[in-house]
Amino acid sequence: MIYVVAYGVSLLAFAALDAVWLSTMGAALYRATLGDLLADKVRLMPAIIFYLAYPVGIAVFAVMPALRADSFFPAVGYGLLFGALAYATYDLTNFATLRVWSVQITVVDIVYGAAASAVTAVLAFLATRAVSGWLAGAS
Repeated sequence: MIYVVAYGVSLLAFAALDAVWLSTMGAALYRATLGDLLADKVRLMPAIIFYLAYPVGIAVFAVMPALRADSFFPAVGYGLLFGALAYATYDLTNFATLRVWSVQITVVDIVYGAAASAVTAVLAFLATRAVSGWLAGAS
């Protein structure tokens, strides 16, 4: 049950943070540089797969260690690391291979991915710990 809660909160928190990020920064950061390379509309299936998969990494690599330590510090640290590595994989690959990819997008996106993953991990840790405490008290 703890894994399900950690995943569910990670999914909801990350999706909400990313929706805000993309709706506010999408045009300013990405459209200005990438222009015609961007699709006219989002391809739903790859987006759904990403939003279902990415929170698994946050839950496994950041939330669960924090729950084992009963401290939010591992959620922050491992969330930052997981997000930075995941986003760096995408951004640095694009920067290495695409003519129009910029240093600005690379840096901003990696920082965002690290921060969003850490915030998500902390929120999921706090919610999961609260639910697990509530479940333990109810039994």
